[in-house]
Amino acid sequence: MTTHRAETVQTSKGGAPELIKAVPVRHPWRWVGAAVILVIVALAVQSLATNENFHWDTYVLYILDVNVVRGVGWTLLLTVLSMVLAIVLAVLLAFMRQSDNPIFRWSSWFWVWFFRGTPVYTQLIFWGLVAVLYPKIAVGVPFGPELFSFTTQDLLNSFWAAVLGLGLNESAYLAEIFRAGLKSVDRGQTEAAEALGMRGTKIMWRIVLPQAMRVIVPPTGNETIGMLKTTSLVLAVPFTLDLTFVTNTLANRTYLPIPLLMVAATWYLLVTSILMVGQHYIEKYYGKGVDNLVPAPVNAAAAKAAAAGLGPASDTMPGGPTVAGKDIEESGR
Repeated sequence: MTTHRAETVQTSKGGAPELIKAVPVRHPWRWVGAAVILVIVALAVQSLATNENFHWDTYVLYILDVNVVRGVGWTLLLTVLSMVLAIVLAVLLAFMRQSDNPIFRWSSWFWVWFFRGTPVYTQLIFWGLVAVLYPKIAVGVPFGPELFSFTTQDLLNSFWAAVLGLGLNESAYLAEIFRAGLKSVDRGQTEAAEALGMRGTKIMWRIVLPQAMRVIVPPTGNETIGMLKTTSLVLAVPFTLDLTFVTNTLANRTYLPIPLLMVAATWYLLVTSILMVGQHYIEKYYGKGVDNLVPAPVNAAAAKAAAAGLGPASDTMPGGPTVAGKDIEESGR
């Protein structure tokens, strides 16, 4: 111990202290954990490769089947349209929840309470049966003449009923996410913008929302991935063109459910992976200056000015002001 301490304080001929010869801490259990994981992965790969019950020939046959690919397209379309509807409604509900008008606040609260409190499967069944409750929708004067009418079944087919059911249910969850994002922005930001004479809509779009997006994007991305998998419930409407229903139909036809389930799982994993990559870059964009993993951009002119302003303080540093200024300029690039 004494010898090691003496080595750390030993100075060179120039009088400057030498660097400590640090020995990295060893972590043997990391290697043990890695070995266990590798063994488990090897066993899983061996099982997948040697177990004939997986029927890989059937998997290869149907992975690019035209009906399966079409089912993937319908699933993506359901996800996109439902999320667009949910986002529009959620923004409106979040603003209503923040309003000073008690009618708006309680209406938004009731919407969130109802759609979060009932199962999405039940809601999909309801929207599939709405034509039974209202076979015809008429527009006219109350207790007076009818102006025009249309058949509900023609207007709200199974596809749009599925989009409506998924979108309305998701809007309740996104409304709370957006409300949390708006509340995460300090009130002083709005007050400062109002002091500069900015209008309310401009304050929301230019000041509040850009800062709130850092909080809104991650859970919204998770909800989008969840929506992709929730589309498997649209059989309740019933809508029979999505990926899950198509693969289940093929499984019933071939009496081989396992390979068709793996086909569906492969496509879901592929689409989910793409969505996760997109979510990563969106989070990275809105996390500039806040997220430690995303370095904030440095103005080169400001960096040079800071380097020139170091003055005598930099003389006490090893390498003098030139080295310090060079470091700052390099970081600015």
